[in-house]
Amino acid sequence: MSSLAEQTPQTILDRPSTPWHGEQKPDPEGTRYCLYARKSSEDDERQALSIESQVKEMMELAKRERLNITEIRRESHSAKASSGRPVYNQLLKDIRQGLFGGILTWAPDRLSRNAGDLGSLVDMMDQGLLKEIRTHGQRFTNNPNEKFLLMILCSQAKLENDNRGLNVKRGQRARAEQGYRPCIPPIGYLTERKLGETKSRVVPDPVRAPFIRQLYEKVACEHRSGRFLYDWIHEQGFLSRNGKRLSLSMIFTILHNPYYTGRFEYPVGGGNWYQGDYEPLVSQQLFDDVQRALERPAFPEWGAKEFAFTRLLICGTCGLGITADEKKKQLMDGSVSRHVYYRCTHTRNRHCKEPPIKEGPLIEQLIELLDGLDLNASAVKRKIDDEFERFSRFASDVLGITDKQKAQKINQRKYVEYLLRNGTMEEKRQLLGGLKNKLILKSGSLLFDDGIMR
Repeated sequence: MSSLAEQTPQTILDRPSTPWHGEQKPDPEGTRYCLYARKSSEDDERQALSIESQVKEMMELAKRERLNITEIRRESHSAKASSGRPVYNQLLKDIRQGLFGGILTWAPDRLSRNAGDLGSLVDMMDQGLLKEIRTHGQRFTNNPNEKFLLMILCSQAKLENDNRGLNVKRGQRARAEQGYRPCIPPIGYLTERKLGETKSRVVPDPVRAPFIRQLYEKVACEHRSGRFLYDWIHEQGFLSRNGKRLSLSMIFTILHNPYYTGRFEYPVGGGNWYQGDYEPLVSQQLFDDVQRALERPAFPEWGAKEFAFTRLLICGTCGLGITADEKKKQLMDGSVSRHVYYRCTHTRNRHCKEPPIKEGPLIEQLIELLDGLDLNASAVKRKIDDEFERFSRFASDVLGITDKQKAQKINQRKYVEYLLRNGTMEEKRQLLGGLKNKLILKSGSLLFDDGIMR
């Protein structure tokens, strides 16, 4: 078997620990070393040979210095955050248990780029658990000067990491000041780079840009709704750059995006606006008109409405849920007429033909539907059982109904009718929630999910 020093470097990431079978003699003190090799990113192809090149160089050093390498460990994780590397964390545990007394690595920044991991290394040196750290050109032992140098080098690596983030943000601000938003342009624009140029530029998409302009014009000039735009743009065969159809929410995102006016905010919500170095698709006036058209009146109770039978019924035409709408009308005598309509949600099938139904007729059908059922067998709460019993006694003692089953049936129908007409929302949901089968609304009629009308 050839030694590891003779192996060809490979692009294997996170390879399991490899025992060392070299034939060199151990150092006089008999220190057992673990060779630790790391690269920062799992996806960076530029570092594909980094780990194996580290292993090769350090094994040559071990051979020259006659170091006893008992294991080689590889890892592909960033050392920016503390305790984020499983292989390294296991290495520290093994050192505390006495499995290793030294670490061999290419450079100090392979071990630590954060204060937490650095503190763990220095602490183990102070305790005598970690005797030595060997790098390509340096040696660190439990010596004040050498530990101080180790802390300086690892702190410098942390400083480089911190500055790298600041440099990226500074570069993004500089690019924004030049008129380029530092991210992919929205739909309707493309990036191109001419031959011989070093920087790309943003240009209108010749296929999609005209549709974006028309979306704005149809809202501002024709007062079209979002649903109309959704149907219209799909009839035109419009697709995104990824070949997907636009959702309704994406259409509203486009209509609210000021990037199309030639100005953009970066970062979004930061309050810093920049003039873009690209051709606007819409004017500022047209954009403002669209925003006014899209404004909704303030509803104090928006989102607070709840209806008794929503989330309990299923549309029998498309299989989606049933929601409800409240309609109010001012009458001539000054009173207000209120009507509640239950209808399909149309979330996935906008063209569902299931007609809406008023709450009154819906309650009548529920009364008839539940009249023939044994509600006790339908897991209705004990509260309802108590009501049955009280009414049975009332029917027998006061009304003179001696047949207990007949009295209980009258009780059941009356009680169901009372709950559905006058009960609280919780009582209505409790009543219907005890049913074993789902209720389906199909062609204006209620059925159970077995398709049988009862």
